[in-house]
Amino acid sequence: MELFAAIDTRASAGRLTTPGPSAGHLSRILDAAGRAPDHGRLRPWKFIVPEGELRERFATAAAAAKRVRLPTMTDEQFAAERDKLTRSPTLVVVACAVRREQSKVPEIEQVVAAAAAAENLFLAAHDLGYGVMWKTGAAAYDANVKATLGLDAADHIIGIMHLGTRLK
Repeated sequence: MELFAAIDTRASAGRLTTPGPSAGHLSRILDAAGRAPDHGRLRPWKFIVPEGELRERFATAAAAAKRVRLPTMTDEQFAAERDKLTRSPTLVVVACAVRREQSKVPEIEQVVAAAAAAENLFLAAHDLGYGVMWKTGAAAYDANVKATLGLDAADHIIGIMHLGTRLK
């Protein structure tokens, strides 16, 4: 796909189904994401692909974080919240591990570099024919959710990227 065509036709998918990206395609998508511009060449982004047990713990932590904010949440609502992170074929969490020891590169510039990486990821997946949804939500700001993914509380989750085949 030509660059401007990819940009002009890029849109968040409404619903996704299997299959998600193959291992080769996912590797290519993450390589493209890592080519984002960043001041100081710090590469402040992290790409986490939660699979298996990690994905289950991540989904449970996100639902638990919402239950803390909404204590009246029913068990059915908890399960529905949890399912949001388990039904997409592939998840990629784009995070920014700010390098605070870098006084020359302000935190905001590191965060926007990670956001540029997320956009590269989105466009690369789109170019390969996959649907993408870029989500965050309150779970992205929760320290326990971050810890589940091996992130520090001060790190930023830029996007929870859902990838798969776009449902018509």
